[in-house]
Amino acid sequence: MKQSVNLHSALASFDQLWSPRVLAHVNDYDVRVAKVRGEYVWHAHDDTDEFFLVIDGRLRIRLRDGADERVVDLERGEVFVVPRGTEHRPESAEGASILMFERTGTLSVGDRHEDVPDHIDATTGHPLDRV
Repeated sequence: MKQSVNLHSALASFDQLWSPRVLAHVNDYDVRVAKVRGEYVWHAHDDTDEFFLVIDGRLRIRLRDGADERVVDLERGEVFVVPRGTEHRPESAEGASILMFERTGTLSVGDRHEDVPDHIDATTGHPLDRV
C-alpha cells in the first residue's frame, strides 16, 4: 500500500452487495469492506477467525453450534470476531457497511456453506478501484 485510502470514498466507489473489496493487506490478512443487505449464507471458516466492524448501519450475525443458535446484534462502531469453525450467517434488514479482516485467499463463503444464491459473490475479495 503506497498511499492512504479514505474509507468513505472506498465505500462510495461500488454498489454491489455482498461483494467485498480489498482495501489493504496486513501481514497475511486482507482488510476488506463490503456493503450488505438481506441475508448471507450459513457458512464456516475452518482455519481462521473472521473479524467484523460495522462502519454504518446494523449487522446481525447468527451463530450456531449443532442445534444451538445465538444472535449477535452489532451497531455502528461495534466489533465482533467469529471464532474459526463456527457456522455463522450475517444479515442486515436495513443495510450496512462493514469492514472485515480475513486471511488473504479466504473465500467469502468459507470452507463449508449452503448453496450460494445469485445475490452473493463468492470471492476472495475484489481489488478496490483506487479513489
